[in-house]
Amino acid sequence: MSPRPSDHPEIERYLQHLGSSDPGRARTSREALIALGAPALEALVAALEEKEDSLRWEAVKTLRDMGDPRAAPAFIRLLLEDPNPGIRWLAAEGLLRLDVDGLRAVLQALVHHSDSPWLREGARHVLKALAARGHATELLPVLEAMDGLEPALTVPPAAQRALDSLFGHGSTA
Repeated sequence: MSPRPSDHPEIERYLQHLGSSDPGRARTSREALIALGAPALEALVAALEEKEDSLRWEAVKTLRDMGDPRAAPAFIRLLLEDPNPGIRWLAAEGLLRLDVDGLRAVLQALVHHSDSPWLREGARHVLKALAARGHATELLPVLEAMDGLEPALTVPPAAQRALDSLFGHGSTA
């Protein structure tokens, strides 16, 4: 694991154990990092760049459980780039947990990156769940565009309309 500067030396120790093959040790480290909250956020986001799937898995799980809106860009990046479908699913779950902040991040990402099948897959999960929570009027057109023949072309305007409707005109990344 590459070194990450930290004002909290215990964060480094917890990160070293986060990707452990010992599930109890990984869980204890995850819980400790969640308890530390904001000070651990930057180090956890940096851990998402590691090659080890187990460490990225635990880092994204920890970020999901923290529920900090500042993790939204990292979740979007995982949806766009991470080759591991399980990690992408956890990133989508993290966005879902962020509720409105996650919704805004997903819609903004769809405006700019709708050509990504991985992003659309994760976004579909988030949008369906949030539509069921009361945003159906704004989100169903985006979901319909995602199911269309040319989602890379039809999703951006639908996502922008949803952004404008939910967050005001001019809402974009």
